[in-house]
Amino acid sequence: MAALFDHLIVLPILLPLATGAMLLMLNDRRRATKAFISVLSTLLLVVVGFLLVAEASGQGVAAMPVATYPIGNWPVPFGIVLVADRLSAMMVLLTAILGASALVYSLARWHAAGPSFHSLFQFLLMGLNGAFLTGDIFNLFVFFEVMLAASYGLALHGVGVARVKAGLHYIAVNLGASFLFLIGAALIYGVTGTLNMADLAARVATIPEMDRGLLEAGAAILGVAFLLKAGMWPLGFWLPTTYAAATAPVAAVFAIMTKVGVYAVLRVSTLAFGAEAGASAGFGQTLLLFGGMATIAFGAIGVLAAQTTARLAGYCVLVSSGTLLAAIGLGNAAVTGGALYYLLVSTLAISAFFLLVELLDRVRIEGAHVLAVTLEAYGDDDDEAEHEEVGLAIPGALAVLGISFGLCMLLLAGLPPLAGFLAKFAMISAMFNPAGLENTAPITASAWWLSGLLIFSGFAALVALTRTGINTFWVTMSDTPAPVRVIEIAPVLLLLALTIALTVMAGPAMDYMQAMAASLYAPAGHIGDVLATPLIVGPGEVTP
Repeated sequence: MAALFDHLIVLPILLPLATGAMLLMLNDRRRATKAFISVLSTLLLVVVGFLLVAEASGQGVAAMPVATYPIGNWPVPFGIVLVADRLSAMMVLLTAILGASALVYSLARWHAAGPSFHSLFQFLLMGLNGAFLTGDIFNLFVFFEVMLAASYGLALHGVGVARVKAGLHYIAVNLGASFLFLIGAALIYGVTGTLNMADLAARVATIPEMDRGLLEAGAAILGVAFLLKAGMWPLGFWLPTTYAAATAPVAAVFAIMTKVGVYAVLRVSTLAFGAEAGASAGFGQTLLLFGGMATIAFGAIGVLAAQTTARLAGYCVLVSSGTLLAAIGLGNAAVTGGALYYLLVSTLAISAFFLLVELLDRVRIEGAHVLAVTLEAYGDDDDEAEHEEVGLAIPGALAVLGISFGLCMLLLAGLPPLAGFLAKFAMISAMFNPAGLENTAPITASAWWLSGLLIFSGFAALVALTRTGINTFWVTMSDTPAPVRVIEIAPVLLLLALTIALTVMAGPAMDYMQAMAASLYAPAGHIGDVLATPLIVGPGEVTP
């Protein structure tokens, strides 16, 4: 099984790469064939993700060996190495699930709205998986660029002035981030002589003091590129408009792209600037904490101010990113464990919400947003007594949409009994017991502020989503809403069902997350396993 697991590591990259290249050779008129191949490949990717997580979770909580794969069979740190542990395996599975859901949804109409949709989608999955599995910073940049290049095409997919305008802004911002990424990586390499993350972690503590400022400057520039992708305030100004303008399936899969920035921050900070980093230990944590809290506040205010459901969903992405960044900034493994559980739940919920937004718009009358604002300001002058109707037959599709919207509201607002509440409770509990239940330690002011912001953001989401629900299902609902196809509502129900499963299986899920967080904050085993990556020996060959 171990040998199988080693070769599985490269499949999340090779499978979408081969599929995307194959689809480029097929004429766009053969849409059914291209759709079948793309969906089949993505479902296989889900299976690979499940196998990776199953193997990772079965290694034991105390110490999990890290699986590595030397691309080109060059020794570390000179060659490219892929690394799979609990965190990267979980992110690959999450990417595959979101990708499969968004892809199935797109088959209703959006995959035919522009050329090369399926190839771009597969290359996006390749870039995401490569970013999660790579073991060095330069190849993180390479996979970032693959991911971004595909996302540029997907952001512009479809028609509309607003989509093109937002897409061009998105391209300009991310090109600037790529430029900063290269500068930061060059500075780090100039000081340390390596870009392999494990090798970098082993060298940071021994960097001469005269070079430490240059190292931290490079790390700071690199961090700006990561945080711009993660949407931290004030760098996330582009995100709500871009995500709101994108098509529903594209916005749904974009929900995990901000998590790539969060993942990169978490991975680099715990490896290179952890407790063993000497004078650079904890570098940037304070900025992450306060920047994350500012992002939560900004996102919560944006949620309250949003006049369209799509922009509301975009601001929910900012709240999610801010929560994760602030939790990482506390530097507490227990808080990070709860934050990783929150990452899983919030990403699934936001992705489902983006898919639901388009379906909700179909039940509204034309000009519904303007009418809703007018009614809030001036009220409704109609005399209810004049209406003879005493009830309204609710179609089955409308009932499913209403239930799905209610579940999204509970998850995004963090209300019991669903997993959104459990995730926030786990983080707040860890902040109020920083030394564990067996010890007593003072609760810091940062813990109080962050806990308050988590509660406030949940209350803001509750108010905004309740208002949206009223305006959608009661005030501005059309007498003849457009039909909803099974292929559109099924992905939404799947994503919401997974959040319910995470609620029911909260104990095992939290055990997995806490073991993951513990390994992140004790990276010695990870570093040793990566640096000791064995070369692949073929039949009849001698181990070098």
